[in-house]
Amino acid sequence: MIELTDTTASAIAAELVRARSRAGSPAMGMVMTLVVVVGEDRAAEAMEVARTSSHEHPARVLGVVLGDRHGSSTVDAQVGTGSGWTGETAIVRLRGEVVEHPESVVLPLLLPDSPVVVWWPADAPPDPAADPIGALARRRITDAGSAGRGARGTLRQQCAAYVRGNTDLAWTRVTPWRALLATALDQHQLRVTGGSVTAEGENPSADLLATWLADRLEVAVTRKDLPGPGITEVVLDTEEGPISITREDGRLATFRTPGRPDRPVALTRRSLPELLAEELRRLDEDDVYAATARRLAESRSTP
Repeated sequence: MIELTDTTASAIAAELVRARSRAGSPAMGMVMTLVVVVGEDRAAEAMEVARTSSHEHPARVLGVVLGDRHGSSTVDAQVGTGSGWTGETAIVRLRGEVVEHPESVVLPLLLPDSPVVVWWPADAPPDPAADPIGALARRRITDAGSAGRGARGTLRQQCAAYVRGNTDLAWTRVTPWRALLATALDQHQLRVTGGSVTAEGENPSADLLATWLADRLEVAVTRKDLPGPGITEVVLDTEEGPISITREDGRLATFRTPGRPDRPVALTRRSLPELLAEELRRLDEDDVYAATARRLAESRSTP
């Protein structure tokens, strides 16, 4: 990694070109620019997640570390290739007035003619599409789950601000649950009369899953609280008995259906790099998430 102190966007861009030449490849097969907007306290962890995800999606990864807004504007950077990265990387630290205008530094560093994805590992703006950096992106990835005790409120805020291209990792976390439930209903052509989702009290993924089920099945789905970890049970009520998936340890679930023996299914809670990699596979609109987010935002109380 090459250190640049009190630098400029043009100097960082020139160093990226030199780093690419030193690596011996003029193109490096990069398919996107991934911008990681993060505070200093989460920067190392977030860049490690991005590095792991880049093995599946070679990208120019820009870590934009927003520092103290007071004082004179300062831009420092670390630029390089290799060290486990499949593309190029630049960690750009901003301090002073430039923190209010980070797009002025980021815009010259974007790969030309390729999609831009912005990921906020924590502390995402209330309206990502209106954010100066978010406005540059085709896809904007937030993570309501990082908000801890305020996670469900944060998710509602993101859903209320939803526009095309937004997504949240709280939705990505329910992909395996949605797949299992869809399979169950394909195998059992039964009319669902109601349902419930049980999870930790501040688990935002459970709110999305309950809303998705209510929207798709047109039935009431209640939200129940238990210690977790994560989502622990989903029950769909039918006239022949309940269809349920119960996962008490965060790893192995029990799948129960009317008239058939119970069977175990793998349902491991996935890591952050796996979640980010899944979202980077999809750069088009997620219509199902769009419908779910809008319904959740419009509901008066969490399901």
